[in-house]
Amino acid sequence: MTTNSTSVKTAVRLARASQAAYTRKWSFLAVFVLVLFTSVGTASHYDVLPDPSTKPVVAIDPKALAAAPVLAQTAPELPTKIEIPAIGLSQKVGNPDTTDVAKLDNALLTGPVRYPSSSKLGEEGNVIIFGHSSYLPIVHNQAFKAFDGIQKLKAGDLITVTGQGHVYTYAVESVETEDASVDAIPLSVAGSKLTLATCDSFGEKSSRFVVTATLVGTTSL
Repeated sequence: MTTNSTSVKTAVRLARASQAAYTRKWSFLAVFVLVLFTSVGTASHYDVLPDPSTKPVVAIDPKALAAAPVLAQTAPELPTKIEIPAIGLSQKVGNPDTTDVAKLDNALLTGPVRYPSSSKLGEEGNVIIFGHSSYLPIVHNQAFKAFDGIQKLKAGDLITVTGQGHVYTYAVESVETEDASVDAIPLSVAGSKLTLATCDSFGEKSSRFVVTATLVGTTSL
């Protein structure tokens, strides 16, 4: 009899505990719902709820951004330096203000020069830069070898031209051998182009290498 009485008492206690737990569960849920609606109402009142139409912000790697080419609108600039990594070329660029052949030839004795009536950097049109090339075993004036190797360039090779405030990057389109007595380099072209040409002299008519390239990027110094 005692055993049965103990079992009954145990069952009653378990039933009461279960009922209490059930009651606490629903009490917790009621409090949770009340707090939730109160928080949402407060956030809505102060207009701090997130806008469901707002797209998530995607972080941009600063290094990737810096490496990306930027085509910027710039004021016209004179070239001061030209570099072509593919052939190890790095030369200062002169800017004579005359088209007199004798004076241009004299300017070429110190390195490549921009043809005065061609476009400037930052302008639409054709920036034309001439330079000597020589493959003699002994050359005392290294300016005569300024454009050595430009005939080895391939489509896609990059050329950078430094101006007074920006660096302009061009991609090679073509490399040709032309006769100066027949083939003229156009001054007016669509887009922003760069033309490099070798020469013996502005006054002499002979074959020359001509590289054409198009602008693909502009960055600030």
